[in-house]
Amino acid sequence: MNLIKTLLLVSIGLVLTSLGIKILSNSLLTFGGTAGIATILTYITNISWGVLFFIVNLPFFFISIQELGKWFTFSSLLSITGISFIREWLDVLIPAFDLNIVLAAIIAGLLIGFGVTFVLNNGSSLGGIHILGLYIDKKFGVNRGIVLFLCDSLIILFAVALVGWYKGLLSIFCIFIASSIIGRYKKSPIKEMQRVQEEQLISQHARS
Repeated sequence: MNLIKTLLLVSIGLVLTSLGIKILSNSLLTFGGTAGIATILTYITNISWGVLFFIVNLPFFFISIQELGKWFTFSSLLSITGISFIREWLDVLIPAFDLNIVLAAIIAGLLIGFGVTFVLNNGSSLGGIHILGLYIDKKFGVNRGIVLFLCDSLIILFAVALVGWYKGLLSIFCIFIASSIIGRYKKSPIKEMQRVQEEQLISQHARS
């Protein structure tokens, strides 16, 4: 039952995050981390966001599997695959729509903030900078929200040349909202994954 609950919460997080990223793309805003890198690459290539997001995240799994554990890495890989598919389907299901650009940044920041929090707090991650943030949090005790905000802001600076200063600043504002939520409601996803595994072992022993 707990495993089903965990999978449900992670799935909700993936949908919320995907919807937030779609709102950003629809308003020609961008995000930080590997999601932002994938968005930037869609401006200069014909490859879809989902495919680019999956490819960009692959190098970070070397850090994850060595420092954060194979089960956490496997869970993160599933989440990244999931959000790649969900994001692609949202483009099919939801047509482009007009939304005030400031409101878009706020709504996207809230959706991504709570979405990523659901994912992280239930033993998974969305790879890339999130894995780096978790590693630094684990190793040095630096709040992952701060790490995400600083890294994401640097990535946005590279995107400014493509989206302009105004949209770049709004993108940073969106990142600030999301990072604040992630940092405020953080749990250790690695510990959550260990807790789920321990509960599964206890359940197996009880049945045997």
